[in-house]
Amino acid sequence: RRLVAMKFMKLGSKPDAFQADGGGDSRSSSRRYVLSDLPSDIVVHVDDARFYLHKFPLLSKSSLLQRLIVEASQGGADEVRVGGLPGGARAFEICAKFCYGMVVTLNPYNVVAARCAAEHLGMTEDVDKGSLVFKIEVFLNSGVFRSWKDSIIALQSTVALLPWSEDLRLVARCVDSIAAKATASPGSVVWSYTYNRKAASSDEIVEARRCSSSSSPAVPRDWWVEDLCELDVELYKRVMVAIKSRGDRMPSDVVGEALRAYAARWLPESCRRGEPADDDDDACALEVLETIVWLLPSDGDGSSPCGCSCQFLLNLLKLAVLVGAGELLREELMDRIVLQLHDASVSDLLIPAKPPAQTTYDVELVEALVGRYIRRAGLDDIDGEDVFETNGETDDPSLLALCKLVDGYLAEVAADPNLPVSSFVGLATSMPESARPSHDALYTAIDVFLKVHYISSHACLFAKNRTVFFDDLDMKTAVRCTQICRRWRRGGSRA
Repeated sequence: RRLVAMKFMKLGSKPDAFQADGGGDSRSSSRRYVLSDLPSDIVVHVDDARFYLHKFPLLSKSSLLQRLIVEASQGGADEVRVGGLPGGARAFEICAKFCYGMVVTLNPYNVVAARCAAEHLGMTEDVDKGSLVFKIEVFLNSGVFRSWKDSIIALQSTVALLPWSEDLRLVARCVDSIAAKATASPGSVVWSYTYNRKAASSDEIVEARRCSSSSSPAVPRDWWVEDLCELDVELYKRVMVAIKSRGDRMPSDVVGEALRAYAARWLPESCRRGEPADDDDDACALEVLETIVWLLPSDGDGSSPCGCSCQFLLNLLKLAVLVGAGELLREELMDRIVLQLHDASVSDLLIPAKPPAQTTYDVELVEALVGRYIRRAGLDDIDGEDVFETNGETDDPSLLALCKLVDGYLAEVAADPNLPVSSFVGLATSMPESARPSHDALYTAIDVFLKVHYISSHACLFAKNRTVFFDDLDMKTAVRCTQICRRWRRGGSRA
């Protein structure tokens, strides 16, 4: 999908007389000339293209061409070479047509290249009043920077024109224009934007109107999110920094929605499915991942402390494991996840393990998350031997939800034959007794674990033969496994 430019500006009044070998306006030809009764008296080389032109129009508009032509004439030559021209031959053709007074159309797709080329050629007010630089600046300020989509298009075009576009502050001005519009009050939005994430067709362009009229549809707060997904990661990062820097005008949940949409747009499909990808996909995913984590809001409401759901953060952590992200990035994600771990689902926690791990899922990572949550809640001094006691029940819904999540996760990973007993017991005994009003889910997990690891699910058989399976375990773990099985056996019908 490509953003549609809305603004354009026509310069000059004479008919376009530029031709290429073979006629027409072919850009594949290396030889271009002007249809004229006067023969060409200067050849200008730009990259691989040759322009057969006339000295007088060029001398009056460009200080660089003035110097090059004078130097060539003094040496008896009729050819000059313009090296390092930003925008190449296409941008030079725009500048040359302006020198001849021919009609040339500026639009958001070519205006940055034309501006950089005009600067390089010295087509400024010092050389001629009403210069190309002056006219381009008028178009930028009165047209491009007043338009939402045109500002994005112009920003995208700056990438191929570095460092000129940076030195001329074209990148910064595009970013400022976009950030100012994104942080404007939704009621004042009067420009067109794309919004097809909610009940809109994929090609629909929503033309926003001022909301002063009761018949005007309300503009959603995240109206700008989708169009910014067209930016590459470096430009996106720069725009989002500008948006976030504008005080409290952008709520954290809207920033979180923007990051979620960008992740969905740019992360490789294989990464989003949790499958191995090639090296290029991994590199792309890692760059996007690092940017998204760096841009995560530092505040938010109680249900979403950083403006992002726990599911989204866990998906990022899953991707971090998949692409081998650094420890600092993983730690940052884990610190954010534990603030709302109780809102996760079992499927969110099924993070594939990376070799050389033998288990299907990264159980150690989940153990670390649960451990952080418990320590943060001040419950890290619980007695794991009381895992089956039900004397009292917590009134903390978050802790109850987490315990239910842990038991459900245990039931899911218990079917892995490579899951160590210590990991299973460690998670099972990590929750305080008051957080488990019912043991049914834990019994189910133990049943699955025993069937997979020890053939029979009967607790007595497990207890009788425990020494066979505890050879590689420390004594404390062996004792806890025995205690769990004895208490499970005493549960009778509950099992």
